[in-house]
Amino acid sequence: MTYRYYVYIVSNFERSVFYIGVTNDLEFRLEQHWLGIGGAFTKKYKCHYLMYFEEFDDVGKAIEREKNLKNWHRDWKVNLIKQHNPDLLDLSAKW
Repeated sequence: MTYRYYVYIVSNFERSVFYIGVTNDLEFRLEQHWLGIGGAFTKKYKCHYLMYFEEFDDVGKAIEREKNLKNWHRDWKVNLIKQHNPDLLDLSAKW
């Protein structure tokens, strides 16, 4: 069985803050963020909107990428998101 791991970036409605996380079940994790479960930061800042994600088959590589992105400057994160999601739309809205 092949597992998939996701590094993801969520934001609030205003797109003023970003949270970066890693999970093996992206839809379930986003549902948890919506319900305010499992993350004080995302609950406090209402980071419910999926802006960006990457998929990995190796959990170690996913965690390494998460740590790397967390060290990026805000502008770098915004530029990464806009390369794949120029209008900063909620990628999970259709789920």
